[in-house]
Amino acid sequence: MTLISPGKRNTQEDQRGISTMALSVWNYCVPLAIITAACLVNTARCQAVQAENVTVLEGGTAQISCRLQNYDGSIVVIQNPRRQTLFFNGTRALKDDRFQMVLFTQRLVRITLTNVSVSDEGGYFCQLYTDATHHQVATLSVSVPPETPTVEVKQEAVEGGEAELTCVSPRSKPATTLRWMRNSREIPGVVSQQDNGKTFSVSSTIRIPVERKDNGAALNCEAIHPALSGQKRVRHYRLDVYFAPTVRIVSPTGILREGDSLSLTCSITGNPLPRDILWSKINDTLPERAEISGPTLQISRLSQSHNGTYLCQAQNNYGRAADHYTLLVYDPGAVVETHSAVPYAVIGGVLALLVFTVICVLIVTIWCSVRQKGSYLTHEASGLDEHGEVQEAFLNGNDASQGKKEYLL
Repeated sequence: MTLISPGKRNTQEDQRGISTMALSVWNYCVPLAIITAACLVNTARCQAVQAENVTVLEGGTAQISCRLQNYDGSIVVIQNPRRQTLFFNGTRALKDDRFQMVLFTQRLVRITLTNVSVSDEGGYFCQLYTDATHHQVATLSVSVPPETPTVEVKQEAVEGGEAELTCVSPRSKPATTLRWMRNSREIPGVVSQQDNGKTFSVSSTIRIPVERKDNGAALNCEAIHPALSGQKRVRHYRLDVYFAPTVRIVSPTGILREGDSLSLTCSITGNPLPRDILWSKINDTLPERAEISGPTLQISRLSQSHNGTYLCQAQNNYGRAADHYTLLVYDPGAVVETHSAVPYAVIGGVLALLVFTVICVLIVTIWCSVRQKGSYLTHEASGLDEHGEVQEAFLNGNDASQGKKEYLL
């Protein structure tokens, strides 16, 4: 049997204790080092609390979630961006009914916020109180889509001038993109933007030359925003061009006789349309039987005393215009006499033509006769020598013993 001295025995025991302690340190430190290295590689997996960022439309409902790792029943606190406690282990701490606790488990805590506004934006704290305090921040972002923009008239559109129009989107987040369109073509505008804190106001101004034909032209101002998911908010606008009036009298056709009725209508264009229409008679007053109803002038039982020139006038703030109509009332008797005189004129013309024809025939006949007579006298003169003896015998009374002779003249 071998005896070990107490000093030596103590030395062996100390060595065994050191070995055991070294083994314990090894068993503790190596896994810790491995875990630490893993946490350095993937921090998210080692966090006791994880939070998710949220984006929501203004007026909508936001869900703020906190994920827990190895929850052991410790205290969970959720605070708003102003560090006011909203919930303490699922119990409401702030009197704001818009916040509701909808889920509380060992792995997930979720609250909802209804009727969200831009003032609710910021970081919401998810805190877990264990041996150490763990927290994560869920960032809430609020998007503000634009309302339908409005159109402001900066300068009236007058014929021959320019129209100045401004499209305004007073509030959005992020800033709205505005675009002017006419007949599917974009009109470049001057854009201005103002920062109102968490929202923006945007305007776009255009200046376009205008003529009378542009009155009523369709213009569109479109608001484009990411929160609209590809849709547009459109403001339709009709261009209002001001111009001086034009006047035209619409009159009846045909001949007006005594006893007929006359109706004249004054057709007017203009912007603004003239309200007052003035009928008058040049160098005279309107007949007693004349009646005016709006743009129409009526005269019953016409007579020659109504003859004359009638005038229609209209004006607005941009000019005046007028048109006239000359009335000539015919006497039925004169008309009949005129119509009855037409056949006599025709007959007279025919007779004149006949007389002219007869005179021409006579002239030709006389001329032909004169030519034939001249030819006869010439032959007669040439036969005097031939028949001279006959004439002489006839004159001298020759006796019959000489014999009877016949001469053919």
